[in-house]
Amino acid sequence: MDKIAVVGAGRIGRIHAQNIARHTRLSLAGIVDPSAHAVDAIIGEFGGSAATFADVVADPAIAGVVIASPTDLHLDQALALAAGGKAILCEKPVDLDLARAKAAAPVLGDARMLIGFNRRFDPDFQALKSRLVDGTLGDLETLHIISHDPAPPPISYIATSGGLFRDMAIHDFDTARWLLDDPIVEVYAATACHVDPAIAQAGDCDTAKTILRTARGRLCVISNSRRSGYGYDQRIEAFCSNGLVRADNRLESTVSTWSAPGMASDALQNFFLDRYAAAYRAEIDHFAMILAGEQLPSVTFADGLAALELAEAAALSARSGQPVRL
Repeated sequence: MDKIAVVGAGRIGRIHAQNIARHTRLSLAGIVDPSAHAVDAIIGEFGGSAATFADVVADPAIAGVVIASPTDLHLDQALALAAGGKAILCEKPVDLDLARAKAAAPVLGDARMLIGFNRRFDPDFQALKSRLVDGTLGDLETLHIISHDPAPPPISYIATSGGLFRDMAIHDFDTARWLLDDPIVEVYAATACHVDPAIAQAGDCDTAKTILRTARGRLCVISNSRRSGYGYDQRIEAFCSNGLVRADNRLESTVSTWSAPGMASDALQNFFLDRYAAAYRAEIDHFAMILAGEQLPSVTFADGLAALELAEAAALSARSGQPVRL
């Protein structure tokens, strides 16, 4: 079994640690985090042992490392791990600065590095992608991606997140690139702050609409909001020349009630770790196959750079009020 270390013992690190510990081909080894309490909580439930980052880099028995640390640490940690010959699963984004990330491309572009755009591993979104690829519905013409959170994160998080486009919408930029399968040449974005004035005071927005245009003229509209008012809203609609293919929200159950006032379904799965639980498991499966030499990373450092480029273009467009050509 390949030994895996997890850097970062927060929510994402914890879900990766759980999936690694339960995997038949992987073993949870070192847990790295400045919070001894968070490390102990993971060890107590899933195993492993406390470690420093330097320990992980130097330990030849550790084959792969999951980077789930704060974003501003991602790039430096990835470079150190690549130099140590480790396989890497790095959460998004690869960095908060595109120029700095591009400078690392000669090293990380050749590393065994999987970027954690977990939505590519979601079974529903993969099924939608398959329908587009098989050509039954003709040519994809326009795409609509909806990504609305139930409620905003704490202001302390927003202040260091890099902004809505780099932190939240970057998942949607990667999903759009994956589904459109055509180079994106233009980005136009508009933003607002409807949820909390403190978000604007922190220099961010909580609502955004982004339009992407590809080289072949395909259009994609991405809708982002920090607050839906009704739950975690994750939908995709792909309009093709011969019809529509869509992926709807996941519900807590398939149970519905029918009565005189009307029909009511169960609530939406309201937390991203619940909604994308299967995707996170599939992502770790893929990482195990990368370690075994059975597959190459399906989401590469180049994909991480491309999504970050779209995030920076969207932020520039929102500030200038003008489309940005890539």
